Amino acid sequence: MSDTTADSASRRVFIDKQSPKAYHALVETADAVRVVAAEAGLDRGLVELINIRVSQINGCAYCLNVHTRAALRAGETTQRLGVLAAWRDTELFTERERAALALAEATTEPANAVAQESAYEIAREVLNDDEISAVIWVAITINAFNRVSILSKHPVRGIPLIPGSPRG
Repeated sequence: MSDTTADSASRRVFIDKQSPKAYHALVETADAVRVVAAEAGLDRGLVELINIRVSQINGCAYCLNVHTRAALRAGETTQRLGVLAAWRDTELFTERERAALALAEATTEPANAVAQESAYEIAREVLNDDEISAVIWVAITINAFNRVSILSKHPVRGIPLIPGSPRG
């Protein structure tokens, strides 16, 4: 990290630490959304795909790090994670996943009314009302966490390499 980047990061306020009551309310919202998603039938893998895709759009390195690891723990493949940013150009995602990803993207960029209407039409064909609501809530919540991490400049720390691995 350059001196300029380090200086910039050190001047940031970690708003989650500075205003813990507000942050804890966001965490409680995330906990409630996790329950809503599970009750709607969204598996953990799909929730993590949504979290990662939204974090890609927003450029949140911290959330990408957290949710990529969570997706791998949930059984997601490195191949699908590697092409997630270009999911429309692959056949690796199910119709249901594609509908959820499109809806999550439309939630992340709500000013694009055409994309929003298109995503909603696709979602209506594949997802029920509970699933649509859950996908939107997951996207809203990760968007909020992305902003907390981006504006706080939460650091992404390296993970120790395993001896004998290609870079270890």
